[in-house]
Amino acid sequence: MEIEVRIRGLMMDPATNMPIVVLKDVASDAVMPIWVGIFEAQSIAFEIEKLAAPRPMTHDLARNLIHNLNASLERVVISELRDETFFAVLWLKQGGETVMVDARPSDAIALALRFDCPIYVAEKVMDSARLSTSGPAESASTEQLRGWLEGLNDEDLGRYKM
Repeated sequence: MEIEVRIRGLMMDPATNMPIVVLKDVASDAVMPIWVGIFEAQSIAFEIEKLAAPRPMTHDLARNLIHNLNASLERVVISELRDETFFAVLWLKQGGETVMVDARPSDAIALALRFDCPIYVAEKVMDSARLSTSGPAESASTEQLRGWLEGLNDEDLGRYKM
């Protein structure tokens, strides 16, 4: 089963100074943070803010390639969490045929924004992301982070039009 999510915010992790995409379950208050690279975060932020780069960014190029191959991106699914690494799948439609392509979640999210298509998380991934801890100290910090993320308001995360 898959859970539809929306981007709740894009922010910097105060502890690691790495970007975090905060995904929120549309049917509940559950949130799931995914740490992403700087360039991917920039690409996501550009699309959220509807900013145009002077030259196509990598995700713009991918969107243009998909369009020019007469395909469309139907949805993206964050499908797996293995060894603390998330995996995603792009669901493309071309000529009536569905084509699934492996992707990094950050790339999948950046493309989903460009195609205005839904983002899903496999239920087992959402459950694992909530429970993934390897010890009591890490459990406490995970719970603190989750509480901090759930307590953020719109001013903390910014208001983004989707």
